[in-house]
Amino acid sequence: MIIARAEEADLPRLLKFRTDTAGWLSAQGIDQWSNPFPPDHILASIRAGEVYMIKPSPRSDACATVTLDRDADPRLWTPDERSEFAFYVHKLTVDREHSGTGLGARILDWAGDQAAAAGAQWLRLDAWTTNPRLHAYYEQQGFRHLRTVTEPGVVSGWMAQRPARPDRSHGLLEEADTPESAG
Repeated sequence: MIIARAEEADLPRLLKFRTDTAGWLSAQGIDQWSNPFPPDHILASIRAGEVYMIKPSPRSDACATVTLDRDADPRLWTPDERSEFAFYVHKLTVDREHSGTGLGARILDWAGDQAAAAGAQWLRLDAWTTNPRLHAYYEQQGFRHLRTVTEPGVVSGWMAQRPARPDRSHGLLEEADTPESAG
């Protein structure tokens, strides 16, 4: 699998990831991502170089996406937590046809590897408050639940973290490191 920074032209695909996943979740009775995410927020993250597309090959369509940044929402993270060097995972989405392949775990390991390489202490995330299956998944991936924030307007208030750690076993190659991109 190849991982590459998203470009502005990827915005429609990123929005489709979200609507497709929201539809799948809705069919299971989960309201996660039921409200469309503002495209301008995603575009700002793309421009900041924080959004990644995961593809089977450099020329294939993306099968997953993740945003990795240093953006600690002050409604969720305490001042002490925000003062610690951490990377934050957002909007991790895997196409249904790649579900169950371990790709999500590999992306999380890649994110932890990136965080460790930058010197961060933690890899953190917030998850949809009313999605206990997602919480269990993250705990299986080594994340420790810290607390759940239930303030009005906070829909992703399940807070978790795991230590950032070097781990190249994820097998995700940067697009620039692939033979197809060299030619």
